[in-house]
Amino acid sequence: MFKSMLVVLLVMIGFSTQAAVILQYHHVSASTPAITSVTPAQFREQMQYLAEHDFIVKPLSQVVHAIKNHQEIAPKTVVITFDDGYRSIAKTAHPILKEYGFPYTLFVSIEPIKAKYHEMMNWDELMALAKEGAEIANHSWGHEHLIRKLEGESQVQWLERIEDNILKTEAEITLVTGQNHKMLAYPYGEYNQAIESMLERNGFIGLGQQSGAAGHFSSLTALPRFPVAGVYADLESLKVKLDSLNMPVLSQNISDPELAKGHWRPELKVTLDISDIYPHQMMCYVQGQGAKAPLWLSGNEFSIRAELDLPVGRSRYNCTVPSKSKAGYYWFSQAWVRSLGDNF
Repeated sequence: MFKSMLVVLLVMIGFSTQAAVILQYHHVSASTPAITSVTPAQFREQMQYLAEHDFIVKPLSQVVHAIKNHQEIAPKTVVITFDDGYRSIAKTAHPILKEYGFPYTLFVSIEPIKAKYHEMMNWDELMALAKEGAEIANHSWGHEHLIRKLEGESQVQWLERIEDNILKTEAEITLVTGQNHKMLAYPYGEYNQAIESMLERNGFIGLGQQSGAAGHFSSLTALPRFPVAGVYADLESLKVKLDSLNMPVLSQNISDPELAKGHWRPELKVTLDISDIYPHQMMCYVQGQGAKAPLWLSGNEFSIRAELDLPVGRSRYNCTVPSKSKAGYYWFSQAWVRSLGDNF
């Protein structure tokens, strides 16, 4: 009852149009794989665009605090995040960010640091960035596929192992940096409902790799981010995403990304507050299968379902719809993971 009253209140006071766009980067380099990279020239162009068009770049921790506490999020708020802690961030991205005075968050795993992988920053390098304002946050101990069970591992054993992994990583980050943000970026964007519940129990928030603006209608254990790399590194494409709005989702029938065995064409039903949207203009996309118009089940509930089986691995349903009052699109994305065998 309290939750439903809170949602109504947020709609009434306009939180449906308040959101932060969280950007996800990996490499900033011209010599690393394009699928996870932006070039230095592209990165500078993007940061210059943010500065010249009056975007407000905030630390992730501040945006999370605002969402948690139902506080106002200023229009044109953007968050910059980097996964993995590659050395190109310190060498190339940091000087550009410093030039513009933009804060950012680094999600790091401990094992690559300890193993001294050549492309990864070490603790000294990370500490130097932290002293200049970078947030250092959790990306698991060894960048594992968190939803995968080990051979012969029970559900209870698996979840205990993952919980220990995340808590041990957070403790190491706190020990070295003094920072304790309790923010986890899921490696590969993979998570499930059991992991979300574990994070919530331990006071963590979680960030995925499904697209969309993050706001008061987002789950704090599955905050969306826009990956910026490869075909998604183009500034013209990014401009549309920077103006995206937090889809006013009131409820959905499925939120767990991990598909049950044999359920490879999930039917997603979503209920929206439609006061600021044009329902007939909504369009959805099934990754790998193209555009698909939603089926409206009532005035404010629609469904979307893949025509073909979703492939093994990760995929998404994306839906967008223009705002009546704002110059932007509401954006919603549901991540899916189809297992390979019984242990994936």
